[in-house]
Amino acid sequence: MSRSLALFAIGLVFGGGIGFVTAAGNGITFDGHDHADPAQHGGAEHHAEVAAHDHSAIVNVSAGPDAPGLDVAVTKDPMAGWNLRVTPQNFRFAPENASTEDRPGEGHAHVYINGTKLARLYGNWLHLSDLPTGKVEVKVSLNANSHSMLMVDGTPVEARITIDNP
Repeated sequence: MSRSLALFAIGLVFGGGIGFVTAAGNGITFDGHDHADPAQHGGAEHHAEVAAHDHSAIVNVSAGPDAPGLDVAVTKDPMAGWNLRVTPQNFRFAPENASTEDRPGEGHAHVYINGTKLARLYGNWLHLSDLPTGKVEVKVSLNANSHSMLMVDGTPVEARITIDNP
């Protein structure tokens, strides 16, 4: 019986590893977003229009009074976890236009915890649970509808804050 359990556990480990490698090789990420699937990008027609969903692409705008900006604050939630407040300037969250062509002054945000992307954000608030203990860096970046990084005169529109999570 114990040999059967050991073989079962070994099968789970190898099966999970093969599944992970296969998924990663086909562009599937843990955020449920399949980079290889045109349907995840507004359909085949849209995929051809936007050229590609490229997280490394940028949309650069000139500095000035209408340039986008960003403030973030993190507060301890009285019950559990932390609450992230994102306050953009000259920028509108537009979830209805995600993965479509870029429009000036709209898009969404990406939230990173210690450099690892946690989520897309389509509004001003996000509850953060299960953060690692110790010093935790929370970074938020503004992104255009096409997921391109938004920059002002070559500087990413992002804000960082470090919290001490006991």
